[in-house]
Amino acid sequence: MGSKAEDEGAYLDWNATTPPHPEVLAAMTHASAVAWGNPASVHGTGRRARLEVEELREALARALGVHARDVVLTSGGTEANNLALAQAPGLVTSRLEHPSVVRVADALAASGRPVRWLSVSPGGRLDSAELREACRDMPAGSWVAVQAANHETGVLQPIAELALPVHEAGLRFHVDAVQAFGKVDCSALAAADSIAIASHKIRGPKGIGALAFRGRAPKPLLLGGTQERGLRPGTVDAVAAAGFRAALRLAAEGPARWGRLALLRDALEAALTPLAVVNGSAPRLPHVSNLSFSGQRGDELVAALDLYGVSVSSGSACAAGTAEASPVITAMGGRERALGALRISFGDATPPESLTLLKDLLFQLVGGGVAKGSRSP
Repeated sequence: MGSKAEDEGAYLDWNATTPPHPEVLAAMTHASAVAWGNPASVHGTGRRARLEVEELREALARALGVHARDVVLTSGGTEANNLALAQAPGLVTSRLEHPSVVRVADALAASGRPVRWLSVSPGGRLDSAELREACRDMPAGSWVAVQAANHETGVLQPIAELALPVHEAGLRFHVDAVQAFGKVDCSALAAADSIAIASHKIRGPKGIGALAFRGRAPKPLLLGGTQERGLRPGTVDAVAAAGFRAALRLAAEGPARWGRLALLRDALEAALTPLAVVNGSAPRLPHVSNLSFSGQRGDELVAALDLYGVSVSSGSACAAGTAEASPVITAMGGRERALGALRISFGDATPPESLTLLKDLLFQLVGGGVAKGSRSP
């Protein structure tokens, strides 16, 4: 087809990870030169590294509305979710959640602790009335875990509405905000008792995330030193902390910037209407489209598109390499629909030509011909 997007490749898997922003890379390069020491060391080299870590903690506290002492730096969203929930006396959640929550729930159930699974609507949203019923008779100190935005469909949950029955029952509310933070308005996170976020979903570096909490501190999962008030022992990477802080600055204006992408997403979905159905109802993240192609295998479409330099996925990156259908789409629409699912996610640096290339290739691969026209979707 000869487009610029085809020549350079088209990265449309931003929900798996986002490309690091140039300002993030510049901050990390600077920190590598001046803050490479161990933040736990008391000498000058260590103090310079410690400054990067503590400035990040303060920035996270401001962004998430908690005290700085109640921000624990982790290796990412998975560890943050585990730290919040792994020792819960009981848990209410759903099969919509990220594997780092679902597998914690499975482990809690295997250990004999009560776990309640909420039903999933075809649109992918949870029901507050059902949640209220599920919270009854749960042990004291139990948690409810909900994603602010789904990692596969982008469906947004009504966080403030769901928090009400949780707190009425005296339970605690954990929100996995990894996909939502920095992309949509997250003021409803004020209703959460703990919040997980990850740097690499907002154009920061991999290997660093955070758990912010209100009230009781979580019990540590790891044993070791006194870093992070003993809640998460291990040396904190000050260079990654500098990159994360730069990404946070960019995320402050993120909702307006990402919101403009909804027009591109809607146009892409409209163009692909003859081939696919959309998984998930509004409201959704503005940059995510999950489509099911009848009679097709999502993983095979991913492989075929990759041959043309187009990067998409058929589910969570944490489940990549498996032949299993997406549990999220299975819960919403059944196994056959899940087997044919494709997740397309892009960002504020994605050229519109990349979506045009994707559209044309899908018509070629699925529809038996190239889509009419070459204008951006």
